[in-house]
Amino acid sequence: MRKKERAAIVIERLKEAYPDVECTLEYDDAWKLLVSVRLAAQCTDERVNVVVQGLYEKYPGIRELAAAEPEDIEAIVKPCGLGHSKARDISKAMRMLRDEYDCRVPDDFDELMKLPGVGRKSANLVMGDVFGKPAIVTDTHCIRLCNRIGLVDDEKDPKKVEMALWKIIPPEEGNDFCHRLVYHGREVCTARTTPYCDKCVLRDVCKEYPKLEKLKTQKAKRVQAAKTTATNKGKTAKTKKEKK
Repeated sequence: MRKKERAAIVIERLKEAYPDVECTLEYDDAWKLLVSVRLAAQCTDERVNVVVQGLYEKYPGIRELAAAEPEDIEAIVKPCGLGHSKARDISKAMRMLRDEYDCRVPDDFDELMKLPGVGRKSANLVMGDVFGKPAIVTDTHCIRLCNRIGLVDDEKDPKKVEMALWKIIPPEEGNDFCHRLVYHGREVCTARTTPYCDKCVLRDVCKEYPKLEKLKTQKAKRVQAAKTTATNKGKTAKTKKEKK
């Protein structure tokens, strides 16, 4: 099966499984999404959603956050990890939005990429979620699932995965497709060696499914063998005790 044909099937199956999807980072303004996605690096979205509440209470707008000292921002965002570098990037990005963009988040990919702490993943997320433009967000779920399913060939570099997906995913589907991969990656196609393939709507078109099922069977046999060995040892010990 060609990658484009596989992609079309995957898109439709995931649409049926996850009809209503959205970014799991909570925000009500473009600049807040920029802040949250920076904080989400090596941190769960759930924690970010809690931490930013305190940040926005103290600094409710771009100008207020731009005027804050990085150390003050760090004191609030520290629970997200990497507080020093994240606070520095947020401070620089907000000051740049204030000084160069009149406190408005640009709706241009290249302009977004100029902001400190904003990479391709962040820029694509803002382009797709905020401005409704074609976007492909290659986060860890996207990269893992696309490799497993067979939409890309053993590729872990985010930009290369993104470029490969642009060739097979219709532009209008890209943003929601990536959100659906996040849902599916958390609920079914987890990072475990043996994910929940029995619940997966993609298993018949997944390149790795046969291999994953083999690993699952081997694991089950090892567990059963260990139980049998333990049972036999217990019986032997009991027999010896009775003879005494």
